[in-house]
This record gives sequence, C-alpha cells and structure tokens, in this order.
Amino acid sequence: MSTPSATDGAAAAEATLPDQMPESTVGGPDATPRLRVAPSPTGDPHVGTAYMALFNLAFVRQQGGRFVLRVEDTDRARFDATSEQQLYDTLTWLGLTWDEGPDIGGPHAPYRQSERLETYRPYVERLIADGHAYYCWCSSERLAAMRERQQKLKQPTGYDRLCYGKTKEERAELDGFSETPVVRMLVPDDAPTTFEDVIRGTVSAPLPDDQVILKADGFPTYHLAVVVDDHEMGITHVVRGEEWISSTPKHVLLYRWLGLEPPAFAHMPLLRNENKSKISKRKNPWARLTWFEEQGYLPEALVNFLGLLAYPPAKGEDGQDVEQFTFADFSADFDWGKVNTVGPIFDLKKLEWLNGAWIRDLDLDDLTSRLLPYLQRAGVLGESPSMGEIARLRSVTELIQTRMALLTEAPALVHPFFVDDEELEIAEDARSGLKESAPEVLDAGIAALDALALPAGVLGENREGNEWTTERIEAALREAIVDGLGIKPRLAFGPLRTAVSGQRISPPLFESMEILGKHATLARLRRLRAEL
Repeated sequence: MSTPSATDGAAAAEATLPDQMPESTVGGPDATPRLRVAPSPTGDPHVGTAYMALFNLAFVRQQGGRFVLRVEDTDRARFDATSEQQLYDTLTWLGLTWDEGPDIGGPHAPYRQSERLETYRPYVERLIADGHAYYCWCSSERLAAMRERQQKLKQPTGYDRLCYGKTKEERAELDGFSETPVVRMLVPDDAPTTFEDVIRGTVSAPLPDDQVILKADGFPTYHLAVVVDDHEMGITHVVRGEEWISSTPKHVLLYRWLGLEPPAFAHMPLLRNENKSKISKRKNPWARLTWFEEQGYLPEALVNFLGLLAYPPAKGEDGQDVEQFTFADFSADFDWGKVNTVGPIFDLKKLEWLNGAWIRDLDLDDLTSRLLPYLQRAGVLGESPSMGEIARLRSVTELIQTRMALLTEAPALVHPFFVDDEELEIAEDARSGLKESAPEVLDAGIAALDALALPAGVLGENREGNEWTTERIEAALREAIVDGLGIKPRLAFGPLRTAVSGQRISPPLFESMEILGKHATLARLRRLRAEL
C-alpha cells in the first residue's frame, strides 16, 4: 500500500458523516437472520462464549436462520493452538451447534480470520484513499509515554495524531519513530456516538479515538475485521457482551465510510460474581467452559442455567416459574425484549441444584452411560468393563440417582461395589463415629443375615428359595437389631453401613447388600467386627 498524505481526506470524512448513526435495517423483518459467535482462541473457552452462543442460537432456530461460528485469531501474541479444538468440543458437548464454521465450511469460508488477511487489505486501502484512515509510525515506547503524560495531566487518553498528514520521511525526522507503521481510523471530533440497540433501545457511547485498524504485523485489529467479516458473511444481528458498547461507534463509522449497511446490534449484560465483579478465567475456575464437564455437570443443566441468566423463566399453568427447561423450550419462547440488562449473578449453588434435578430426571441407562467415564477416570472401573460390571453399575446407579448433584460424586458412592472385600477402606470419620454398641450390632446383623437362605447357583430375587432380597434383608435386620436389641431405627444400622460401604453416608443399605451379595456382605461385616 502507498503512503499518501491524509490532510485532504479529513474534510471529506467529516462532510460525509450523518448527525446520528442510523438504525440498522439489515436485521429487519424481511431478512433471514444470520447470527454468529466469534470467540478468540486464547486459552480455555470462556463460559461467556456459551452464554452468548445460547442466545444467538435460540433466536436463529426460532426464526429459521443460520448460525455461524467464526474464529477470531488475529491476536497472535495470545494465540493458543489447542483452544480452537476445545471450542468445538465444549460447544458440541452443550448441543450449541453451528451451521457454518472452520471445521465444517460454508458459503463464506474461510471462517478463521488469520486465513482472511487478503480480504481485509482492499478495505484498508479504500479507507486510506478516501481520507478515513492514515499511517502511524509511532513506537510503542512513544505511545506509552504519551498515555502516561495524558494521565498525569488528567487529559482524555487517546492518540495525539502526531503522524496524521505526514509522509514516512517527515515522520522519521521526529522522535519515537518505528519503521513498520500501523493504520489508524481518522475519527472526527463530532463523530456521532448514539446508536439503536435491540435490547437496550437508544444507547450513547463515549467518543472514540483514532483506533488502530491494521497492526504492524499485517493483521487487522478486531474493529476492522469484525466489520468486514460480518458484512461479507451476511450477519444480520451482532449479539455480544456489553463491554463492546464503547466500540460500536467505531464500527458504525467503518460501515458508513465503506458504504455498507450495519447489522442490528444487541449488547448482552456481562456475567458477574456475587460481588458484582466480572467473571474472569484468571480468578474464577468456573469461567473456563471445560471446568463444567470436569466437575460433573450435565450439558442440559448448564444450558438451562445459562438460559436463566438475564432472562425470565416461563410461567407454568399454575402461574409459577418454570426453572427447568430444554433448549427447545427456551428457543420457542425467545424474545429479545425480555432480556434483562442488569448483569446476572453466576450462582453456582443454583446451577448445582439444577444439575441434581436433571440427574434425577435422566433415564437410568442414560445416566449409567454418563457415569462410566467418571468412574473410569477415578479407577473404579477399567477401560473395558464386563457385561456383569455394567449390569451391577446399572443397579448401583438406580440406588444413587437421587443422591447426586454432580456426576463426580459417583465414584465415592460406586467404589464399594467394585472393590475386593479385604481392600475396602473404612473412612476415618465413619470409624470414629461408631458407638459402643457397634460390636453387638454387628454380631446380631451377622447372625440374622447368615440365616437367610441362598441356595447354590440361585441368582435373582424371583428365584424360588432365594431369601437374599432387599425386603428379606431389611426384615431380618430390623427384627434382630431394632426389636432384638432395642436400638432406635435411626441409629440401628450405622455399623452395618460403615462395614459394607466404608463410609458414614452411603447408598441405601439394604439394596446395597442385595447388590453386593451374601458372601461379600458377610465378609465385610465380619472384617469390621474383627477390628473392633
């Protein structure tokens, strides 16, 4: 690109600006909605990406539009090669799938900004030629000193236009010169700063400074790339976080200078902690989208939870809030006018409650299969469990389904059913909680259970002659311990629970004994009795 003087272009730039930025017509009622989510691969995907994708996708699916995933990877200093795949994996896990993107292609490929550099260049050259942009050769050291001086004098911070109107040779004679220039917007002093927002109505933003639109490395900044890409990809609605409100005047100026129709803008409220601070990956583990699967949350529950943030729940037939819903429910009811602009609090306790509700509603076989990876990761089961182990796991899952809020709680509950009797560890809090009557209770329990008939080769409670069933086990133990020893039911079975599970709190005792079988149950009772 050549390096012309930009003096004459300034007057032309100011003369073409309207008094107020126009309302967008791109997202009008006759346009097929095309929305996008455009994260940057700079580490683990942020939960805000899923939050933004959910609201975009809900509107797109309701309106029969198209959802685009674009990877904005122009920040090469922070680029993380593994982040892009994590992005695909986590959004797919949540069921927030896209119609076009780097991994599946589409009519507007490529969808990575780093592969679109030649697309941006003509736009930059046009802006320079029309006097709307100029070269800046200021070094980073000079810019840092300029900002420091402005702050000390309590002046507005922003570029001082030292390079504006100068050739490279003229600028080289001054201090703070860098051989490789950037390109800056020439923002007029009376640039309009008011725009219409789909969610917020009329919004006023600060006057922007001369923003860099092309960096020294030849990569565009976000401000230029987002305008060019959204135009070329036919995006009708730009839905993003409220932190971009201050940048919107820059973007609308670029649209107007380039003769392009701006999209509709919608700025969502930011997710916040209980202290109202912005959620960050540096301070909050749950800001990482990968964290939720690691911790045992269901994707349905997380999507449900995100849909409750900044949006009111639907009302049931009884007039009460319906807080548990699917993505399809959310999309069917979606309306931008219902979005609350107050920053929603990311309440992990609420999410955990929702997760427990979703776990309880899962089909038993579905839940069993979802637990398997967590159990394998914890070493409770091997990589290729046998059919017998899967059958036992299904039985155990039925016992613990109502006792979990997170899938990561399963290994501790399931482990006792897949460990050798002599290797079962007794937790210290369970052992220390045993009463003086524990030996007597164990003796009575062993005698009562030993008397239950279990004919050789007989499996299953419906087989004739089999007394090793939940009902018979419970009846025998209640007769021996509650009636026989006079111990209250609430305290009667603690030693048996500790012996069988190794824990103070465990899955239902009598059902657990049936699953373990008579031999294993008695072996564990006798082992603990011998240790007392």
